[in-house]
Amino acid sequence: SPVPATRVELTVSCRQLLDRDTFSKSDPICVLYTQRPGSHQWREFGRTEVIDNSLNPDFLHKFVLDYCFEERQNLRFDLYDVDSKSPDLSKHDFLGQAFCTLGEIVGSAGSRLEKPLTGIPGKKCGTIILLAEELGNCRDVATLQFCANKLDKKDFFGKSDPFMVFYRSNEDGTFTICHKTEVVRNTLNPIWAAFAIPVRALCNGDRDRAIKVEVYDWDRDGSHDFIGEFTTSYRELSRGQSHFNVYEVVNPRKKMKKKKYLNSGTVTLLSFAVEAEHTFLDYIRGGTQLNFTVAIDFTASNGNPSQPTSLHYLSPFQLNAYSLALRAVGDIIQDYDSDKMFPALGFGAKVPPDGHVSHEFPLNGDASNPACHGIAGVLEAYQRSLRHVQLYGPTNFAPVVNHVARSAATVLDGSQYFVLLIITDGVISDMAQTKEAIVNAAKLPMSIIIVGVGQAEFDAMVELDGDDIRISSRGKVAERDIVQFVPFRDYMTGGPGAGLSMAGLAREVLAEIPDQLLSYMKARGIKPPPHP
Repeated sequence: SPVPATRVELTVSCRQLLDRDTFSKSDPICVLYTQRPGSHQWREFGRTEVIDNSLNPDFLHKFVLDYCFEERQNLRFDLYDVDSKSPDLSKHDFLGQAFCTLGEIVGSAGSRLEKPLTGIPGKKCGTIILLAEELGNCRDVATLQFCANKLDKKDFFGKSDPFMVFYRSNEDGTFTICHKTEVVRNTLNPIWAAFAIPVRALCNGDRDRAIKVEVYDWDRDGSHDFIGEFTTSYRELSRGQSHFNVYEVVNPRKKMKKKKYLNSGTVTLLSFAVEAEHTFLDYIRGGTQLNFTVAIDFTASNGNPSQPTSLHYLSPFQLNAYSLALRAVGDIIQDYDSDKMFPALGFGAKVPPDGHVSHEFPLNGDASNPACHGIAGVLEAYQRSLRHVQLYGPTNFAPVVNHVARSAATVLDGSQYFVLLIITDGVISDMAQTKEAIVNAAKLPMSIIIVGVGQAEFDAMVELDGDDIRISSRGKVAERDIVQFVPFRDYMTGGPGAGLSMAGLAREVLAEIPDQLLSYMKARGIKPPPHP
């Protein structure tokens, strides 16, 4: 895949969406789909937040894409009216869609593309407005806190319920939303919680660019009342708490009408701090090692290894799915592990000498040191143990998860990060124990990759991959999402072994590791060592 020239942030707005709700306006969400180079399959890239009661939404959530000049990067934007908490899009009303390429947006005047939404025959679905802004490589994150005094009372029965909306100005003088505070209920003197925001989101690296702030009184039906506004800049805010950072909140319409009008209250900056956001490569450069452990499913549901129909069949002509998945992921991850020694475990087989069922047996036969040298060593040990063990069951994941968690629990200082690759045919027997093991492991420096081989339904695996709903056990929710599940069959093109997209599999499987590592370091306040 070509090296991306730069990263681009897409802001999405819509105008005049269809109204699908009977008693209120639609509650829109925008879902972005992308295509892999050379593939026609649409894959969900991400979703904006839901905006309640609006036919003209300006979405706050941005999509950040790698922009490759030499690649046709097809994009599809689908809009839905959200009717429930379900992540399943088929449960919501479709509002229309638009297709374009990233180059089309970037190449439009001001990198702003307006397109009609289509997809519902005989209906005008409104328009979508896409704005692309190249991200400066500014990695600073600012933390700000504000309070307000004597805001206008907007509610008939109580005081106002104020919140603020921040906008950064663009090169062409228009404004793009970049932050919304929470609502503080029933007060004219709110103190909002401190919030962190990337500096580039506030000003895109231009410290003197105007930042506009609007203050509203929240209303349940979405018709929030405008209290007033003020403008500032990053340079002003960075002076911190001082008389410079007390702002009059002005409602221009009131100012025009009333001679004696002064303001609708004031907003004061309480605190300002800025620090650099660290990247995955900062930690790798600083010496963090990735420790890679493999766990392979030796249960009977894989089929008898001596039969060509078995997922474990060792053909003299081609690698089986287990070997291919292992190679694809291992070949990339081994570059980050200096000793190239990888512990390799099996689960769900009867093992010699006495034929007891084990859920964490060493593939190399050495219980005191299950590490194999290089990916080649792991493959060799895997093929050897297939000849010595009897495939059995049940399929228990918890023992191998806990095995790696015990190692991870001994190195909490950020010098090592553990990645467990589980390759399985997906029929899991100890779901409750596995969930508990994952919730406990989420506190540790580790991630889990599950590759599902074969044709089974992988519903349980999708549930463990907490992308839509964070996983929980006995009422405790995992503090980070550490599981990434990928079905191997998505990467088999044509017959077995015919042009298998191994690079695609590896990219997909490893995509979440950098952010998962960062989420651990951040939660523990671990900074990368300075560059030698």
